[in-house]
Amino acid sequence: MITIRLEKTQDHRTVEEITKLAFSYPERVERSKIGCCLEHYMVHSLREVDGINDLSFVAEIQGKIVGHIIYSNAYIQKPNGTKVNVLNFGPLSVHPQYQKQGLGTALMKHSIEIAKSLGYGAILFFGRPEYYPRFGFVEAKEFNITDCNGYNYPAFMAMELKKGYLKGVSGKFIESPIYNDDLNREQAKAFDENFGELFYIAAHSVETNGVVNT
Repeated sequence: MITIRLEKTQDHRTVEEITKLAFSYPERVERSKIGCCLEHYMVHSLREVDGINDLSFVAEIQGKIVGHIIYSNAYIQKPNGTKVNVLNFGPLSVHPQYQKQGLGTALMKHSIEIAKSLGYGAILFFGRPEYYPRFGFVEAKEFNITDCNGYNYPAFMAMELKKGYLKGVSGKFIESPIYNDDLNREQAKAFDENFGELFYIAAHSVETNGVVNT
């Protein structure tokens, strides 16, 4: 049985370890150009800047944290200079041993419903176009919204949480600079180097209630 709850302070290290495990696949590591993924650094940094604590959730199975999602503040910059506040999300992480078991779906559905209940108007993000439409996402170009450079493509998606929230809104999507690999490579590399032995232990151990048991 999957349990979804808000992340707690004592979960931080475990969440970062799971995030690194989830994104340490060869293509992502190669793209990062620093010998590791950047996503665990993103999660760590979002807790201090732009991340939303009320939309940071962990997924548990039998009391063990095996997944995580975090949302952040973003906005649409209209041509006249005004801003429309929206949500971004990610990283969405599931421990490799628990992938393809519905955890990502559970985290998405739960977090979307909570975001609606908290009064947020829309979500925009970059992700896999073959996966996220099942939750109600469409290409952002349907709302005349582009990325920060003025481009559209299938991986750039949007969803209204309030009907009509994006009607008549057009402009560029501006997300937290924490998601920019080019800006954060050196900081992420330094963060990863300090992750050190504890991550190695976590990667070769069984986690119970967020505590690593070797």
